[in-house]
Amino acid sequence: MPMTKQYQTSSVVLFFFTWGSVFLARMSVVYLAPFIAPDLHLSHAQVGLLASALALAWAASGLIFGAVSDRIGRRPVLIPAVFLFSVFSWLSGIAQSFVQLLFMRTLMGIAEGPTWPAMTSMIEASSEPKNRGRNIGIVVSASALAGLALAPVLTTQIAARFGWRTAFFVAGIPGIILGILIWKFVKEPESGELHHAKPSLSDYLSLLRYRNMLLCCVGAAGFMTWLFVMHAFAPLYITEVSQRSATTAGFIIGAGGLGAFVWGWVFPWMSDRTGRKSSLLFVALVSATAPLIYQVPFLIARPWLMAAAGFFANAGHSMAPFVLVLIPTESVPSKFAATAIGLATLVGEIVGGAMAPAMAGAAANRYGLAAPLWIACAGAILVLLVTLFMKETAPSKTSVQRIA
Repeated sequence: MPMTKQYQTSSVVLFFFTWGSVFLARMSVVYLAPFIAPDLHLSHAQVGLLASALALAWAASGLIFGAVSDRIGRRPVLIPAVFLFSVFSWLSGIAQSFVQLLFMRTLMGIAEGPTWPAMTSMIEASSEPKNRGRNIGIVVSASALAGLALAPVLTTQIAARFGWRTAFFVAGIPGIILGILIWKFVKEPESGELHHAKPSLSDYLSLLRYRNMLLCCVGAAGFMTWLFVMHAFAPLYITEVSQRSATTAGFIIGAGGLGAFVWGWVFPWMSDRTGRKSSLLFVALVSATAPLIYQVPFLIARPWLMAAAGFFANAGHSMAPFVLVLIPTESVPSKFAATAIGLATLVGEIVGGAMAPAMAGAAANRYGLAAPLWIACAGAILVLLVTLFMKETAPSKTSVQRIA
């Protein structure tokens, strides 16, 4: 049931910062790797395993606890998860070996996984249908601002001055503060389904009968392939192939991250009026060009133009609200909202977060660093193709407010 405008606004702001803190904690190990690896004597493979283990734990946890929140409510799942991922960020800073750090990052993935389906389903339930895309998009865009723009600067600056262990501690502080605010101010969505009929196992399996649900799972895999492969290998292409400095690469990638933040909420907002399907088709088409701009000779010679092109082409971050939240939750009964989000995220994290970067790395070893960029492009094209077969779900286009 949509709540007051003041509550909608305050919850969107609070969840924006919460989701940003989740991604700050998640991405910190990637940016701190140059500091951690020499200290703990980590290989490149071990650094990659730290990210992969968190992604897989996140995927499984998101689905399991998303389903739990459909049964017992969002707050009992979300609030402990926010506190726990902050604690595990702190504990990452006291790890003395690779095994200890891997264990802590895996536990962090388990803690962070439930935050995604719980938060987004709460926003979806408390938002007016005409503003659902806008509100989801604003919150999701926080991951681009925090994970792709703020995290690399904040964590590396702290690590350079005070050490990487301190950086992990700082990355965990916002979650504690935000957990307290959520506990104090955020209400449980007013849905009778959370208090009466409890979904059974066969009910959960029924999600697979919804065409949009299956297509969103495939789309999630394509989106996360685009996201993780491009951001892992574009900096290497810029520095090793184009022979640009690391600071130039940081400037170019940062401009793309800023674009991801802006477009991450603009297009979902527009979709409240233009429709989900048409917006996602356009976003996927534009996103397919993003990994390729780093290979254009004219732009390579002009970093400012490449940064500008990256800003406008990085619309792909707005694929997340569509394939992970809006279309799945608008396609299935509301009592399965968090489970639907968790299912799409599970497939996306396993394929795009864990498998695709490994495959892209192998392709880079054999065919060069251009190969991963083409793989990232293929991920966006996959989203484009599956969108063609989706049914429109925007309330403004279907006159359907919610499936009972």
